[in-house]
Amino acid sequence: QVQVEESGGDSVQAGGSLRLSCRASGFVAACPYDMNWFRQAPGEEREFVSMIADDAQITYADSVKGRFTISQAGAKNMVDLQMNSLKPEDTAMYYCNIRFRVPANDLIFVCAGEVGRAYWGQGTQVTVSS
Repeated sequence: QVQVEESGGDSVQAGGSLRLSCRASGFVAACPYDMNWFRQAPGEEREFVSMIADDAQITYADSVKGRFTISQAGAKNMVDLQMNSLKPEDTAMYYCNIRFRVPANDLIFVCAGEVGRAYWGQGTQVTVSS
């Protein structure tokens, strides 16, 4: 059973920094997947923050470019999000997400149960005060 766990949320003042961590487990490591961070502020839609793809390509939302850095934390299934120069508008629940991709032919049987599926963590709260 795939599980996703986030940690590191806290309350900080504007201009401060936080480091969020995410660990996904319970799946065959050879299956291809992307690791994503999303966030959701009260009354708002959940929005994309950053992704590290299976091929290690990295993407950021425009709102966090230059301030946030996503990285693998020693293993592909462990991802950190370093958040610097935090602003009050960064206040949100932050969610980690793992999304499985279509594997190569030799992995189709092994990864069949997860292809196209996405799993979410419970979220970690980030509060930035002005």
